[in-house]
Amino acid sequence: MAHDGRGIARVDGKATFLHGALPGERVNFRYLSRRRGHDEGQVVEVLRPDPDRVEPRCAQYGVCGGCGLQHMDPYAQIEAKQQLLLDNLRQIGKVEPEQVLPPLLGDSPWGYRRKARLGVKDVARKGRVLVGFRERGSSFVADIERCHILHPRVGHILPALSDLIGRLSISRRLPQIEMAMDDARCVLILRILEPLNSEDEQVLRGFQSNHDVVFYLQPGGPETVMPLADPVDLHYVLPEYDLTLGFLPGDFTQVNTDINRKMIRRAMTLLDPRENDRVLDLFCGIGNFTLPIARLGASAVGVEGDAGLVGRARANAIRNRLDAVDFFTADLYAELEAEPWMRESYDKALIDPPRSGALPVLPLLPRLGIRRLVYVSCYPGTLARDAGELTAKHGYRLLSAGVMDMFPHTAHVESIALFEKC
Repeated sequence: MAHDGRGIARVDGKATFLHGALPGERVNFRYLSRRRGHDEGQVVEVLRPDPDRVEPRCAQYGVCGGCGLQHMDPYAQIEAKQQLLLDNLRQIGKVEPEQVLPPLLGDSPWGYRRKARLGVKDVARKGRVLVGFRERGSSFVADIERCHILHPRVGHILPALSDLIGRLSISRRLPQIEMAMDDARCVLILRILEPLNSEDEQVLRGFQSNHDVVFYLQPGGPETVMPLADPVDLHYVLPEYDLTLGFLPGDFTQVNTDINRKMIRRAMTLLDPRENDRVLDLFCGIGNFTLPIARLGASAVGVEGDAGLVGRARANAIRNRLDAVDFFTADLYAELEAEPWMRESYDKALIDPPRSGALPVLPLLPRLGIRRLVYVSCYPGTLARDAGELTAKHGYRLLSAGVMDMFPHTAHVESIALFEKC
């Protein structure tokens, strides 16, 4: 299986990536494209199925690009992702963990997404507006009645949203809806390219009341997001640490609340923050890991490139009455020598970088005195690359690594690794 969930076949010695194929299967397929280095195809018939093949729940599966592994048993999905992580560590990083952590599973692989961007398109030939994920490999919006991976608050009302937008005067000037949920409320950010009229606003207010959602509007860049009516206090709770974290609708937060709570527990177990420890949290966001670290008694410093997120992190520290925590704004891919937090020494660190990884900050870790490091990753390729750097150049051992089922039915892989200074 490839990193994006496609099966890999060899046809006359040439790699052929097949949408809808599982390892070990015998299939008929049609070619989608042919290139010098590899070909791409789509399964049209399964002649010998793998035991892990299941019937997809979604009627538009294979067309919609929202997920790509519904044809595989959920437990087999996470096992395949675990193997992908280990293969990447071995092949890219030239390193193997001393212990493989058991996969972290959620309570259900369905209805878990609380953050998403949905496309919107008024399609004249269909006589209605389509709302949903884009079709796979296309800019077209998939024609779906129900999405099984979105939280039901949104996944079950796509036809109603379609009808709503079709009634607006700007139905052709509304290309996107961004979904953001906390533990109770659901915000839908409408990207509008023209202003609403008074009738549009009245229609939206009625929909809010009937479907228990809150509309925000975005007429320009991210800084222009504003509520249609009254703003809401979005926040999620981490009961294990007696924490409440507030955020704005456009902020980055984890899509899967259940896995996020379990991920924090695992990260704290691996990091083991204690009183008198000084812990550095890089790419800290709104304090998702920083505040649990501080709650456990350590002195915590969080660093993030987005000044707005840092502001929310500071507000969250005040909200939860945590004093032994500081936050700083810094571009972690730029020169950091003059940063005030760089003048301190630390015992432990946690990093949770974007897909591009954390390569520029790795040389700083031994200089800052980091003995124990937890690395949370959303892309196993860059985690593997960085693991190779940490072990080969910076004197760390890879003690353990494993995956977490943050994104069931998709090819996205969330993983976590523990390093210790030799």
